[in-house]
Amino acid sequence: MTELGPRLPIVLAIKPIHRGFGWVAFEGPFAPYDWGIAEPTDKGLAGILAAFEKLLERLKPETLLLEAFEQSLGEKLSRALKTNTAMASRGVALGLFVEVYTRADVRACFAVVGARTRPEIAAAVARQLDGFRHRLPKPRRVWESEDRRMALFAAVALMMTHYQRGADQVFDDVRRAA
Repeated sequence: MTELGPRLPIVLAIKPIHRGFGWVAFEGPFAPYDWGIAEPTDKGLAGILAAFEKLLERLKPETLLLEAFEQSLGEKLSRALKTNTAMASRGVALGLFVEVYTRADVRACFAVVGARTRPEIAAAVARQLDGFRHRLPKPRRVWESEDRRMALFAAVALMMTHYQRGADQVFDDVRRAA
């Protein structure tokens, strides 16, 4: 049996959905490591957090990426805010670097390719990463609910935003040093 060498640091991005969360783990800017949609059988926040804990245990990420949610009166956003807050707290308690990006951050990242809406951003992700191309849902009609696979694309968009902002920081540092 051959030794593969040390594993690169894992960055985990999470996007809550109504019954769980979509997630992606990357080893580098364009290096997906694993991904999936967790829909635990145990309902509510406790079930979601249990699935999250198992994922953390299995992947052992160094960085956790989440989408910022504003305080809202809406039940859906309130549930997502509670889920994100609990996940961020757990990540910090485990010593993970936790980064939270706003939707404006993600839109700014994808503005250079003309993608502004969630479906446009998902299509841009699918064009960039072959492994996700066949997972891109068909455009939804007004009366349809959003496909749960969109959570994967939202998580990848968080990941790409994270790496782009990191690269921007590196180039800013180089410019300042010059």
